[in-house]
Amino acid sequence: MTRAVIVSRLFPPEVSAGAFRLGALARSLSRTGAEVKVLTTRPPSSAPPIADPPAVRVRRWPVLRDRGGNVRGYVQYLSFDIPLIVRLLGTRFDVVVAESPPTTGIVAAAVALIKRRPLVYYAADVWTDGVISMGAPRPVVSVVRGLERIVLQRARGILSVSDEVTARLLLLGAEPGRITTIGNGIDTAVFTPETAAAICDHPYFVYTGTMSEWQQPEVFVRAFATLADEHPDLRLKFFGQGAVEARLRELAGELVPGRVDFGGVVSPPESAAWIRGAVASLVSIVPGIGYDFARPTKTYAAAATGTPVLFAGPAVGGRLVTDAGLGEAVGFAVDDVAAGMRRLLAAQQSGESARLRMGRAEWARRNLSLSSVADRAREAVLQVARSATTRLDPGPPHLPDREKPQ
Repeated sequence: MTRAVIVSRLFPPEVSAGAFRLGALARSLSRTGAEVKVLTTRPPSSAPPIADPPAVRVRRWPVLRDRGGNVRGYVQYLSFDIPLIVRLLGTRFDVVVAESPPTTGIVAAAVALIKRRPLVYYAADVWTDGVISMGAPRPVVSVVRGLERIVLQRARGILSVSDEVTARLLLLGAEPGRITTIGNGIDTAVFTPETAAAICDHPYFVYTGTMSEWQQPEVFVRAFATLADEHPDLRLKFFGQGAVEARLRELAGELVPGRVDFGGVVSPPESAAWIRGAVASLVSIVPGIGYDFARPTKTYAAAATGTPVLFAGPAVGGRLVTDAGLGEAVGFAVDDVAAGMRRLLAAQQSGESARLRMGRAEWARRNLSLSSVADRAREAVLQVARSATTRLDPGPPHLPDREKPQ
């Protein structure tokens, strides 16, 4: 039986793409008979009540969180990573899976080296690009790049969520033969067109998930303000949290007071219900700051419910939306976003959105199943564990004929 340990600051019931990915991987590993243990954090008070996966042992540790309840920032990361050294040293495992940040990867790599066990690094994004996008000082960028390269070089296996991320990992020095591009997805058992839409007496656009600097969803507030007078019953709704939430609230109060709602963190089923009833789901990435390759999970969640997407950002995310017929892809500009909103309002009123719903959802079921992604990740993890076992246990030494036991 393979003993696998997953180390991450994010794990259900926290509501994030990273938590969903690792929860699905833990369930997939346990279904094959692996002994799975998770070393993670105590969830914030805002997290919805969700039971741990069956047959998975989850060990939680208190950590520092920011005002929004996130483990986000160097001090917060270290509050998880430093105790992790002792926690992981005291854990028996055949393979360790670590997700970002690279500091967690460094801890996992060091303990794996001490224990002579392999590391699999789950590369959902590239942190070097992230700190560059936030305008971090050059010394900070250099440190993060160095840490990320060490983790990639020490990892026996690397799980990448897209071809674009794989290309970035190769530029950082990862060995091509160690990377498995497994894709990314959404729980299509939760996000479905059969989900009952949230009860609401007015039409609305919805934004769900993280509100960050590299997404800058204020473009949607500004665009909404330009057409709010044309549609007096239309609303804009935000669910989730993030570094720019306070700025969004302030901007909404200035431009369209009383027309933008902030619902906080909600459970995946609640999120699915709000997305299901929306005119469109809003997704954004600021172009040119290092995240042009990203494919936000928000797009997948909307597609799985059949709700159209309004994507504002660079070409990679836009192509996903246009090629699969998932909605509108526009430039990251207020006028472009406002025009996309008008087209999607017209599509809802004409019945076109309803007509295309099942086709979008069927495409998502075929291409975006998180359970399929988790199964591909599981096979890569188990292959690394099997290969390491073979190397560590070469069998009995060769003896000359005269020394062979009779």
